[in-house]
Amino acid sequence: MWNYEKRLQFPVKITKTCPKTAQLIISQYGGPDGELSASMRYLSQRYTMPVKEVGGLLTDIGTEELAHMEMICAMVYQLTRDLTIEDAKTAGFDAYYVDHTKALWPQAAAGLPFSAMEFQSKGDAITDLTEDLAAEQKARTVYDNLLRMITDPEVREPLKFLRTREIVHFQRFGEALEKTKGTLDSKNFYYFNPEFDKPSELTKTM
Repeated sequence: MWNYEKRLQFPVKITKTCPKTAQLIISQYGGPDGELSASMRYLSQRYTMPVKEVGGLLTDIGTEELAHMEMICAMVYQLTRDLTIEDAKTAGFDAYYVDHTKALWPQAAAGLPFSAMEFQSKGDAITDLTEDLAAEQKARTVYDNLLRMITDPEVREPLKFLRTREIVHFQRFGEALEKTKGTLDSKNFYYFNPEFDKPSELTKTM
């Protein structure tokens, strides 16, 4: 049996209904730089990561991103749980309401549904870790944009926590990239996939 602790990583206690804010925040659930794509990215990449410690880091951060997704879902839910039909119409939330009522469904703020095309898992350590660094920066930028637009402190506090975690993850992936570089031949790690190509085959083509 799972021993699931029913507690968010950071408390979410939003008391005011605001479907417009929910429509913005939902991008960090199912948008291109959201928590769902981040967790899927890292938990997929970990299997082919050649450095054991880096694979462990991907597992840890990928799992934490699932907790962040749970926070985003809680925020969207709390912002819409007392939603009225008139609220939905006024805020432009009516199209979402027609498709999903008040249930949670992964999409971007613009309404585009979540797609696995929004992340990559290449099986090349340098490629994957470079993408991970970019992913954390893009997510931080989204949180910056949300914080510029949202004034409610009940919404801002969990968003500020999530933004801080993006910065920490970026730092950890930077360290992971340097650690991985240290295990590869500095003369050729940008020119072949060390997890797939054999050095003898590489020399024939260079």
